[in-house]
Amino acid sequence: MCDARSPCQLSQAGSLPLSRELDRTSQQRIRLELSRIFGHPRVASGQNFPHRAATRSVFYRDLCFRQARCPPPARRQEPAVNFGFTEDQDRLRDEFRRFLDERSPMTEVRRVAETGPGYSPDLWQKMGELGWLGLTVPETYGGSGLAWIDLVILLEETGRSLIPSPLIGHTLATTAILEAGSEEQKQRWLPDLALGRRIASVAVVEEDNVYSSAAIRLEGKPMAEGFLLSGKKCSVPDPESADLFVVAFRSGQAPEEVALAVIEANAPGLDARAYPMIDATKRMGNLNLSEIQVAPDAVLSGNGMKANAIDRLLDAGALAVAAEMGGSVDEALRITVEYAKQRIQFDRPIGQYQGVKHPLAEMYVDAESFKSLVYYGAWCFDNRPEELPRYASLAKAYATEAFVRTGVDSIQIHGAVGFTTAQDIQLYFKRSKWGRPMFGDAEAHYERVVAQRGY
Repeated sequence: MCDARSPCQLSQAGSLPLSRELDRTSQQRIRLELSRIFGHPRVASGQNFPHRAATRSVFYRDLCFRQARCPPPARRQEPAVNFGFTEDQDRLRDEFRRFLDERSPMTEVRRVAETGPGYSPDLWQKMGELGWLGLTVPETYGGSGLAWIDLVILLEETGRSLIPSPLIGHTLATTAILEAGSEEQKQRWLPDLALGRRIASVAVVEEDNVYSSAAIRLEGKPMAEGFLLSGKKCSVPDPESADLFVVAFRSGQAPEEVALAVIEANAPGLDARAYPMIDATKRMGNLNLSEIQVAPDAVLSGNGMKANAIDRLLDAGALAVAAEMGGSVDEALRITVEYAKQRIQFDRPIGQYQGVKHPLAEMYVDAESFKSLVYYGAWCFDNRPEELPRYASLAKAYATEAFVRTGVDSIQIHGAVGFTTAQDIQLYFKRSKWGRPMFGDAEAHYERVVAQRGY
């Protein structure tokens, strides 16, 4: 506590100016500090500036308190909340990054992207052996039993390295079976999916490209044994690499009567075709279904599954794409900063010019801002499902806008050479074009958030 002659007690009593309780050296230090802040000693003292004197005196008093080293007033101790990753998660990220840097450098990414399947089977198999393809699958079914926040770390690292793989579609199909499948269905499919022995994908969206259970139009005609499906699915990830598809269809007339069916890629009447993409590291295509018979044991949760289960799956897809965007934005920013340090113009690195500094700073702010939304959305997936729709939409909307801006600004800072195939930065720009419409663009998700708020 302050004694009776301390500056704070004297100030409260109003008996003595604070400056008299300080030695001359302390007073000089205070005046120098005020001069540095306000620009002139006369300003600091309030001379010839009476309208500023009161403000200066308050600041002067506060500096006196600090110089006198009075103990701060007692404050209520609040429990500290740590929003950072755990040590295990940091080690997990380091392991992901080291593996991908060694096994999938940018030269390998370019080579694999030009091959027919669009991914490396050897790399995929190794990821399965390490348990990465079943991170969120319980150990009972051959997975690692981790949380969605751990999966987000993996997706960020795959986005950073632009690894060509069917990971997102595979993860969503695995999630659908895990959450909506019966015990027998989980035992049947999950072990092979978790180890990478089989590849799965999801087929939900149709020609209107609306990511919502209400937009599903593919009708399942009831049969004595299951359903008969005929129609078309669009924007299917990795259609030519998948061994099985989780297909959404309408199982009744009511809005909530929708279901998911697991269909083998070699089923009679199923035609999967990929179409050209601006991003060669990603494969997308259409799924044509012609009178495909779906047995009852291939329908997840049968005819009674509600529409919100499919919407939850779509929210998971939005989070997965946003997580990949987080890693891609970080790496695009790193590449651009390095270029700005090395590119010389007018005898100076271009990174010293404000016209380059400001976009780089904005790119960093964008990246850090939307990643916090992704992390919270991933936590909501496991712990607070009622908040998942809102934060999945916010994360995807903000990530989409930030990644598109980052891609454009990176190309601008690199100049015309940035879009040539010899530069790596153009690959990140093209990845932003792939991610923009996937599982809903920014406008669709902002409208969804507004609708959730009742406006």
